Amino acid sequence: MNPLLTLQDQLNRRIFLNRSAGGLGLAALASLMGSPVRGESPTKSIPIGQPGLPHFTPKAKRVIYLFQSGAPSQMDLFDPKPKLADRRGEDLPDSIRQGQRLTTMTSGQAKFPVAPSMFKFQQHGNSGMWFSEIMPHMSQLADDWCQIRTLNTEAINHDPAITFAQTGSQLAGRPSIGSWMGYGLGSENQDLPAYVVLTSFGSGRPDDQPLYDRLWSAGFLPSRHQGVKFRNKGDAVLYLSDPPGVDRDARRGTLDRLKALNGLRHQQLHDPEIQTRIAQYEMAFRMQSSVPDLLNLANEPKHVLESYGPDVTRPGSYAANCLLARRLAERDVRFVQLFHMGWDHHGGLPNAIRGQCKDTDQATAALINDLKQRDLFKDTLIVWGGEFGRTVYSQGNLSETDYGRDHHPRCFTILLAGAGIKGGTVWGETDDYCYNIVRDGVHVHDLNATIMHLLGIDHTRLTYRFQGRDFRLTDIHGDVVRGILA
Repeated sequence: MNPLLTLQDQLNRRIFLNRSAGGLGLAALASLMGSPVRGESPTKSIPIGQPGLPHFTPKAKRVIYLFQSGAPSQMDLFDPKPKLADRRGEDLPDSIRQGQRLTTMTSGQAKFPVAPSMFKFQQHGNSGMWFSEIMPHMSQLADDWCQIRTLNTEAINHDPAITFAQTGSQLAGRPSIGSWMGYGLGSENQDLPAYVVLTSFGSGRPDDQPLYDRLWSAGFLPSRHQGVKFRNKGDAVLYLSDPPGVDRDARRGTLDRLKALNGLRHQQLHDPEIQTRIAQYEMAFRMQSSVPDLLNLANEPKHVLESYGPDVTRPGSYAANCLLARRLAERDVRFVQLFHMGWDHHGGLPNAIRGQCKDTDQATAALINDLKQRDLFKDTLIVWGGEFGRTVYSQGNLSETDYGRDHHPRCFTILLAGAGIKGGTVWGETDDYCYNIVRDGVHVHDLNATIMHLLGIDHTRLTYRFQGRDFRLTDIHGDVVRGILA
């Protein structure tokens, strides 16, 4: 080899940086695979997170985040405004709007007619929590839920708002909340990913806003913390079965040879992502056994299946995903996230929202009851909500039986239950038009800080250095909402 070229390679900045990162890659693989490092004795073969975490004793071991994509209407489900019945069709007062921005979908309207909810509300439980008539099952768990009525966000359109809710930034590229949790705390199950994503289509509006894989991306975190999406059609995970003529021993031998080749490549480049690739091959091999067992419902009692509703036997439905979320919780998967599409109701809201509630209400309540029966509710945090709320005024024509609502980021409702949550609590208050916050506002950063707190994480201390700056999920913001904690 040309000596000059050899010297250039030795001084090459990229090679130098790759080699300097090699130790990190080896440590990362050791952490992921649960193998001993620095001569330690083998212990329990469970991957761990970052040193020193959790920062304090956690209330929750895991999170099931039921994300209602498209933005449910808070005033039709949780936050009743009975005084609006006398103001139907009136223009939204300027004193209420206060010059707040509107989307281009309604900014050109000549009027903004007030549209009271056409649904009846009733108080439930010892707490007297209000629920709409179209949520008969979730309302029966009123004393388990905490309603935050004053959640607010900075984004007014779907893509940046969902991205913000998931990553703490409206711009794509940051790690998702589930990736942060996997990075910080690791996994308690070496046979399944720490972060699993499930998606379903709503019957209220089947052609609703799309979802993007970057919503569960690891961003600039090591790629092994990427959320693993189970497909909602066909095989949940592709290529789980060995090809015809290939048995497990042959597959094991192939992986061992690939591992050796990748090991040689790592010795040359010292790229930590090569170690991640080795670890992911091993995870995939183990998932060939763990995922079929996870998806096999043969041993589920009939009464349990029936509790989730008739859709539970339809793979990829919200009900089926709720049952799958419980089975993942049993297997100690750290972060399970369900995305249910169909909540974007700019028109025809009454019929569409009935369909969405039919999809989600019974299955959500069944999930909580199922967790309780298995003694998992006490250390599982449940989150139910979307990316923003809906306007009190109608988008388009308003009639006695039909209306639509535009995006409203200023105040909306989210529900929490389970580990560390004070059940039967209503937090915050909105004005008579459900348009502004009267007291106890909660920003998205505050919500994420609270979720992390329940997992034993100080959100200001879980950081990752990228491009010369320490990043965190809550950026430079966020306060734990201590008033909702048990």
